[in-house]
Amino acid sequence: MDGADETSPEPLVARAQEALDAGEWLTAKQAYEQRLEQGEDAEALFGLGVAEWWLGQTRASLRHHERAYALFHREPDPEQALLAAFWLCLTYRMSMGNLSASQGWLGRAASLADEFDLGPLGALVLIARADIATDSGRPDEAERYSREALRIAREAGEIDLELCALSELGAALVELGRVEEGTHLLDEAMAGALSGDVVGLDSIVLIACLTITSCSRGGDLTRATQWVRAADEFHQRFGSLHLYTTCRTAYGSVLFATGEWELAEAELQAALKIGTSAEPALQAEALAQLAELRLAQGRPEEASRLLDGHEDHPAAIFAIASLHLARGDAAIASSLLRRRLRDIDQRSLTGARLLELLGEAEVALGDRSSAATRGRDLVDLGAAVGSELIAARGEWILGRVSDSAEAAITHYGRALSTFRAHSMPLAAGRARLQLARGLVAGERGAAVAEAQRALASFEAIGAARDADEAAGFLREHGITPSRSGPRGIGVLTKREHDVLELLGEGLSNPAIAERLFISRKTVEHHVASVLSKLQLRGRGEAAAYAVRNLGAERDSAQK
Repeated sequence: MDGADETSPEPLVARAQEALDAGEWLTAKQAYEQRLEQGEDAEALFGLGVAEWWLGQTRASLRHHERAYALFHREPDPEQALLAAFWLCLTYRMSMGNLSASQGWLGRAASLADEFDLGPLGALVLIARADIATDSGRPDEAERYSREALRIAREAGEIDLELCALSELGAALVELGRVEEGTHLLDEAMAGALSGDVVGLDSIVLIACLTITSCSRGGDLTRATQWVRAADEFHQRFGSLHLYTTCRTAYGSVLFATGEWELAEAELQAALKIGTSAEPALQAEALAQLAELRLAQGRPEEASRLLDGHEDHPAAIFAIASLHLARGDAAIASSLLRRRLRDIDQRSLTGARLLELLGEAEVALGDRSSAATRGRDLVDLGAAVGSELIAARGEWILGRVSDSAEAAITHYGRALSTFRAHSMPLAAGRARLQLARGLVAGERGAAVAEAQRALASFEAIGAARDADEAAGFLREHGITPSRSGPRGIGVLTKREHDVLELLGEGLSNPAIAERLFISRKTVEHHVASVLSKLQLRGRGEAAAYAVRNLGAERDSAQK
């Protein structure tokens, strides 16, 4: 083929599409741009928009997809127009956080599906509706849409559509609190996507983002970590900034919940760095999560600065209400939470978390009756959908409003058991401290022991405000709190404890990574942190230290 042929429209588009299919985004972008220099073309505009999205050039991608839609609609080519509208619907919501524009493009896609007989492509409209419904706090609607999309896809034998619909259904079920049922579907969709069953790389991104976010929300922290690792391998091959930012934000949330706050900070800061230009919607989520971390660290002013300008973003409501509550503005927190709860399904994981915080605000306002209703509703909901975490949130609130120490001890004990089982040290530590308050009148020794364990937990993760509260409780009851020194095991995070224990067994970094389902780089970070915090000179000293100290520490914790 001579030079003239290679630069003619058809070979250029073919070369660009080949590069797009292979994930060679820059090559595809350059070929599409070269084609467009010869004149406007809908197919080239659409492909250019896809390449730009993968490269993190989100606003340019939106412009070119919008122009492609207009040309496809004019030709007319309703199938391609619907695909363009679908891309625009998801990008405006997932990347830009513009729900109004997303809804508008969903409307255009739905109109095309209604006007023309587009076969299984109509399932895309249902998938988009399910995606928006789950994210907007209406998982019951999402379940209906995704089940219908799944039926259409399976009847047509469209594997991409089937796995996307399956992941949407799994995400909806998780948000409804049916975590085990939902995660099984997400696992199936993710396995199919990464095994090569899925043709479109964009479909893999959608499925992976849903899986990782849902596992994080559902409290399945081990599963979330495993899928983050798999998604990171995909990112290293194909470079999806959206998936990368989603992984960093979700993983940061997991690390925050499990008490690994230094690593959580690193993940969230990485998400913010990318999200500033390419993913503003995910940036808002990362900022909100980082603000929650700052509040837990006892740094409310920094939390306030992080949230500035994001007051109306749904992802920030929990953090903003928590900030008002920490400052003593319970009435403002209550108002914000009530307003948000009117817009979402309260029988969802998101709703349960907001209801728990509303119960805390009502306790602060002296409205014990309303708070008790919140607690009972959460316990009942947790039992109905099989969610231990939702029930534990309810038990926590019921403990706060109990009329007797005996009842409070029962409720806090149930909450503590669940929070410990889910490796949530901050929540578990707070339950321990409240349990100590309930025990102190009749079982002072047990109360002191629980408060000391709570203090150790708070110091291990860096929860300064909670640590001060626990130390204050101990002083009130005649105990001088023993604060962790530089060589105390209490300065280690839970994951660092795990690494130290495996060092004591003589495991190498690769073996530790495999045992804990984390990367070798993360193991290296943990080992360095353990050596620094415990002032040890190498792995040999760390192993000896673990053998001498962890057995006794473990025996004490189990008492």
